[in-house]
Amino acid sequence: MSEELADELEAINSIYGPGTLVPSTDEDETSPENAIYILTLPDEAPAADDDDNPKPTSTNASLRLQFPPSYPSAPPAVLGTHSAGEHGKRGAAARDLSLFRAAVGAVYEPGQVCLFDAVEKFKDLLDEQKLSVPPPEDNHPSPSPPSPSEDTEETQPSEEPPWVLSDPVVELKSTFIARCAAVSSPGQAAGYVRHLLSTDRRVRGATHNITAWRVRGPNGTAFQDCDDDGETAAGGRLLHLMQLMDLWDTMVVVTRWYGGQKLGPRRFALINAAARDAFVKAGLVHEAGTAAAARKKGGHGR
Repeated sequence: MSEELADELEAINSIYGPGTLVPSTDEDETSPENAIYILTLPDEAPAADDDDNPKPTSTNASLRLQFPPSYPSAPPAVLGTHSAGEHGKRGAAARDLSLFRAAVGAVYEPGQVCLFDAVEKFKDLLDEQKLSVPPPEDNHPSPSPPSPSEDTEETQPSEEPPWVLSDPVVELKSTFIARCAAVSSPGQAAGYVRHLLSTDRRVRGATHNITAWRVRGPNGTAFQDCDDDGETAAGGRLLHLMQLMDLWDTMVVVTRWYGGQKLGPRRFALINAAARDAFVKAGLVHEAGTAAAARKKGGHGR
């Protein structure tokens, strides 16, 4: 396995959940020359949060991908469908296969790893296709999303927010530190970010401050949002991590100081690892060693 493929394997499984991309276990597909992997296309279904049961649940299909020895100089081949996905509708597997092949063709550039971009492109194509199909008639339509209440107005906290910090995650001179805090409203979350940036010059001068938060409001309402702060797609991945971990009334800010060397898709794994470490230290989840496991030497183009 090439270093690029190993890094991409780790990044994909960190971003979308353990077991999203795994080597094929078929006897005739286990040789290094084949490099055939099973990709479970992610959707809104929660992934497993237990390393003893890493297989994510998905209503989308899983696909068989073949990575040539020269990858990423040569593109991966999408061989076909591995499974139709749990509770997948008739014809959905063929649709997913076709859309993912189109996604790979749209994003692949010689010499650049492409799987993360291909998965995100697949999700965009799938959303576009769903929007083009009129929804079935429903006698009980879902209520429209709640509009933000007066409580969403930004407020400046009168004292230091109760941040819980992760251990620093350092790779190729880039440093990532996450801080999480309990919040009870969107306005409080925004106020905590404003307080952090106005009082901490080092954080204010960082390359990125990526933010995500989720808050349960009154009468069953819920609010969630994220901010990439220039690190494209990173905020959405943080929010997705919080959704998978079922975290509420919590916010997280991951600060990155760029070290001068590009990290490629692995940066998303490092961002999420720092966030998870902060959640563990805050007692929100019981999981050890997440940030430490993310530290290793190496890396390649962003």
